[in-house]
Amino acid sequence: MANKLEITLTRSVIGRTETQKQTVKALGLNKINQSVVREDTPAVRGIINKVSHLVTVKEVN
Repeated sequence: MANKLEITLTRSVIGRTETQKQTVKALGLNKINQSVVREDTPAVRGIINKVSHLVTVKEVN
């Protein structure tokens, strides 16, 4: 079974570039402290790297 990642938005997107706002929205995050669970794939890892300063990531089995 593939591992999953719990992604939590910890910082606001106010004042960020439009691409960063769209990236956070693409992850499914709208509000601060909201969490989503996504499959651990290279594509998702790349998205997380783009906004790593706004989110925290925890591995979930």
